[in-house]
Amino acid sequence: MRTIAIGDIHGGLKALVQLLNKLEIKDEDHLIFMGDYVDGWSEAAQVVQCLIDLSEKIDCIFIRGNHDVWCQQWLKTGKVDQTWYVHGGKETMASYQGFTDEEKQAHISFFDNLKMYHLDEQNRLFLHAGFTSMHGVEKEVHPPTLYFDRTLWEMALAIDNNLEVDSYFYPNRLKHYHEIYIGHTPTTNFKCDTPMNAVNIWNVDTGAAFKGRISGMDIDTKDFLQSDPVYALYPNEKGRNKD
Repeated sequence: MRTIAIGDIHGGLKALVQLLNKLEIKDEDHLIFMGDYVDGWSEAAQVVQCLIDLSEKIDCIFIRGNHDVWCQQWLKTGKVDQTWYVHGGKETMASYQGFTDEEKQAHISFFDNLKMYHLDEQNRLFLHAGFTSMHGVEKEVHPPTLYFDRTLWEMALAIDNNLEVDSYFYPNRLKHYHEIYIGHTPTTNFKCDTPMNAVNIWNVDTGAAFKGRISGMDIDTKDFLQSDPVYALYPNEKGRNKD
C-alpha cells in the first residue's frame, strides 16, 4: 500500500487525470490531497466531481485549502469575494455552468467535509499551509491560519539543516511531528518545479496554478511523479499567470 500526497490542483483536470494515470493508482493506495482543488484553470467544478468519484473507489483524504473555502462560501451564499474573484474565482464560477442544483449541493457537501489537517499513525502531519503555535496544530487559536500561513515554510527554508532537533535553537513547533507535508506556497516561487524539502517539511505544491505541474509523492520512499506543466494542457488559457 502506498500513501501518496498530491499537491495543489487549481482546476487543472487534464493534469490531474494525467498524474493519476502516471501513478497507476491501485485500489489499496491511500491518497492525501493537500487542498486548493479550484481556482486557476477552467475545469474547477470538474476537478471536484472527479475527486468525489475517485473517493468512491479509493481511500482518499481531502485537506481544506484557502481557495476551497472561498468557493464553498460562494456556492452556499452566492456572494462573490472580490479577492477570490481575481485569483481564480472567475474561472471557477464559469466552470459551474451547466451543473444542476443537486450537483452543486454534492459539491458543497464535499467542501463541508474537508479536513483542516490530518495526522497519521507515524506522526506525519498533512495540512494545506502551516501553523504558528509552538504547541502544534491543535493549539492554533486562529483556524484559518492552517490554510493561509506561509511562515512555517519560510522558517523551514531559513533553518540550517545541520541543526540538531534537541538544539536550544530548533523551533518548538517542528518538534511535535516526524514529518510535515504542505501545499499552498508554490515551489516555483523558489525556481523549483519539483517537491522541496526543508528540515522535516515537504512542500508538494509545485505551481500548478501558474507555470508548474501537479505532483504526487510517495511519502514513504519520497519518489514522486508529475503531470506536464498545466499551462501546456490549457494552451488557450492564462490560469493565474499575469504575463
